[in-house]
Amino acid sequence: MSDRRGGPRGDLKQRVRTARGRTVSSKRWLERQLNDPYVARAKREGYRSRAAYKLLEIDERFHLLRPGQRVVDLGAAPGGWSQVAAAKVGSHPGAAGPRGRVVGIDLLEIEPMPGVDFITLDFLDPSAPARLVDLLGGPADLVMSDMAANATGHRKTDHLRIMGLAETAAAFAREVLAPEGAYLAKVLQGGTEGALLADLKRDFAVVRHVKPAASRADSSELYVLATGYRGEAGGPQDGEPDEDETASDWRP
Repeated sequence: MSDRRGGPRGDLKQRVRTARGRTVSSKRWLERQLNDPYVARAKREGYRSRAAYKLLEIDERFHLLRPGQRVVDLGAAPGGWSQVAAAKVGSHPGAAGPRGRVVGIDLLEIEPMPGVDFITLDFLDPSAPARLVDLLGGPADLVMSDMAANATGHRKTDHLRIMGLAETAAAFAREVLAPEGAYLAKVLQGGTEGALLADLKRDFAVVRHVKPAASRADSSELYVLATGYRGEAGGPQDGEPDEDETASDWRP
């Protein structure tokens, strides 16, 4: 029997035996995957990863994705976010209405997907931004980043590394976004994310913190969402309100 989200009930929780060569941490990760309702749901509904539900929830709330848009997906593997974006903007072959475009990049090779152009390359490679721009074919409407550095196990170090990726993605977004465009990126709670929000408020009308229900409750993961890009000549306007929305502000 499943709960209302389609996941296994607590009394049916699966446990993984520690096999030879499997570390305790890998055992815990596998056990968590087997008992994660979003992992099971993604398999049933044909999404490449549980992360697809994070973007679906955020889009349902803030309406980021619309037909005909150009979207960049940074840290795209295995393709869950790109899959959602392609369906929403109509970039796949045979889509009705305005034809959108989705471009993704990741260090890992990604299985081809209709309607999405993938690049296998480190986003920090100096050639990466230009290659993304060439494929995009015009200003982006949304730059989204689910990038995360490999965890070191040291909380402060991991926080600083993921914040560095988010800041680099934000700099790229400023270069490619069309007016009124949006930026969405994963961060970790740890103190320095406030500096990124303050920086984004200079160039975007509204900046929020969001934590979708698909983000694990025991994770410090948050998403920064900046909308209403003002462009290079925009800058903050007197009397124009900024809005912070924390994890407690909404739940789907």
